[in-house]
Amino acid sequence: MSVEIVIQRAAPGGPGDEALRAWAQAALAGREAEGELVIRIVDEAEGAELNRAWRGKDGPTNVLSFPHAPGTGLLGDIVLCAPVAAREAAEQGKPEAAHWAHLVVHGVLHVLGHDHQEEAEAARMEGLEREILGRLGFPDPYAEEAGA
Repeated sequence: MSVEIVIQRAAPGGPGDEALRAWAQAALAGREAEGELVIRIVDEAEGAELNRAWRGKDGPTNVLSFPHAPGTGLLGDIVLCAPVAAREAAEQGKPEAAHWAHLVVHGVLHVLGHDHQEEAEAARMEGLEREILGRLGFPDPYAEEAGA
């Protein structure tokens, strides 16, 4: 099984293509996945438009994930809003690379079918995020939220 990772840049900002691919590959490692994964970097206008169209919410969000149906040759699309990601990293006092890595891993896990709508699902997904990010050398993205 193999995944081709395509990077699209519709807006400036964010880490380099190699970092984005490495973080996505880390999230895909050991999981059954095949096809093309698109990681698209957008500005606030496109992020807001997509968030409104697909989630019915106003304003841009940090990451959106769009899994594709099996057998299409497409694994899915991940859309990252560069200005939102940069602003969140600054507001949370996190290194920008750590926040971006978290958003990429989070997006890939959504494409692979993970969710966090219910408490048990959230705990499982957050555990996977912690594990993957730890292997990449990044700190627990939820540590501050947990009061650590």
